[in-house]
Amino acid sequence: MSKIDSFCLEEATIASVHAAMEAGKLTCRQLVEMYIERIESFDKQGPAINTVIMINPKALEIADSLDEQFKESGFTGPLHGIPVLLKDNVDTGDMPTTAGSLSLEGMIPEDDAFITAKLKEAGAIILAKVNLHEFAVWGETASSILGQTLNPYDLTRTPGGSSGGTGAGIAANFGIIGIGTDTINSVRSPASACSLVGLRPTVGLVSRDGIVPYSMTQDTAGPIMRTVEDAARVLDVISGYDAKDPATAWSIGYIPESYTEFLNKDGLSEKRIGILKSFFGTAEIHKEVNEAVNKSLEDMKNNGAVLVPIEENIDADKLVKEVSVHLYDLKAHLNDYLKDLGTRANVHSLADVIASGKYHEGIEDNIKHAQTLDINTPAYNERLIKRIELRNLVMAIMAKYDLDAIIYPHQKRPVVKVGEPQIERNGVIGSVTGFPSCVVPAGFTKPTDSAPIGVPIGMEILCREWEEPILIEIAYAFEQATNYRKTPDLSSKK
Repeated sequence: MSKIDSFCLEEATIASVHAAMEAGKLTCRQLVEMYIERIESFDKQGPAINTVIMINPKALEIADSLDEQFKESGFTGPLHGIPVLLKDNVDTGDMPTTAGSLSLEGMIPEDDAFITAKLKEAGAIILAKVNLHEFAVWGETASSILGQTLNPYDLTRTPGGSSGGTGAGIAANFGIIGIGTDTINSVRSPASACSLVGLRPTVGLVSRDGIVPYSMTQDTAGPIMRTVEDAARVLDVISGYDAKDPATAWSIGYIPESYTEFLNKDGLSEKRIGILKSFFGTAEIHKEVNEAVNKSLEDMKNNGAVLVPIEENIDADKLVKEVSVHLYDLKAHLNDYLKDLGTRANVHSLADVIASGKYHEGIEDNIKHAQTLDINTPAYNERLIKRIELRNLVMAIMAKYDLDAIIYPHQKRPVVKVGEPQIERNGVIGSVTGFPSCVVPAGFTKPTDSAPIGVPIGMEILCREWEEPILIEIAYAFEQATNYRKTPDLSSKK
């Protein structure tokens, strides 16, 4: 049931769905039914990718209501009837929000997160809550609530993380809109690992209200999509000021009428793009990623970009270990969220979570270490100073070379196998600075028995604060010139 008349579910976009609806070839109910059938066929059966924690029990009822409204007055909003895969650390007032943890099993929040409400107002349907690395604490997408999510391109590998349930689900065509959150790499890592577009906005562009926090210094939410156009359409809906998240006040004056205005096929022409050489690996294991990204750089050059080597050395692993404040923030910021849950939850602090024992063993070292750390300490403040120094360094590099953007592989090597820790990811430069960045598909490794079309490789583009329009312009022009995304062949893995 993946086709109705001329409508094809695989690789469907917001525009293709709306065109089919306008032509009378598709209803919201039919669309939701097709996605539910696809999830049933491939998520728990067949390849058993294991992305979906819960399908919205009211999804068909909501679809019927939207169909009635469409008959009366047309589309209810820019995302009318579009199914959403929502990372399960984003609050839904009518469904549990667990952050992937058995310690929060069955916890239904008081109301929707800001972005959940905005998506619904735009006509979208929250189709499912999907898996994440528990409490978004690392990058393999394993949780006590669901277990390990698999990469649809190579079932022996992780889908990246922490938003790997979103990434794997969107790559496998279980929905159209994917929402992830990102503290260090967590929107862009699954995009890189699953041949998707993952956009991490400037901190303050998208409200964090109602999102289970990891580090409010670095947290943001963003779209994980199959196309840049759809990412821009979603950003239009979820961005903007929210009184419950004061950081969003900084966005006023920086949001265009629509980010879709910057879907320019000639967007690479005369763009000066810096190549961050220190973010490329130099060992044999890095060879396939380097070849793919270097080919992508040639594609950019062939489409009018001016490539500028950046000689300054920045060490991504050092930024994670010595500058990022994620583990220092975790206790204080998660405690603020948990204590407000009242009788809706059995845990009200990180200490309660640890005492409960109801969490995946993979996060134990991190959460126990985080329990010993805190904000407003000399060590914490030293990192905040280093954060400012990094922001200034990146801005100085962009000024020195007169750059519009900086580019590098998101991950120096292919995404790791299940059971291995995620390593050599470069997204930390965007999360520590708070600058916007976007991962786009940049090709695949060579095919293997477990990866019939290869393992996806992602290239990351970084811009200055609030320069999402330039970011989208570059990403879209590159995407349109290359079309590197491929859909995984799940039918052969049944």
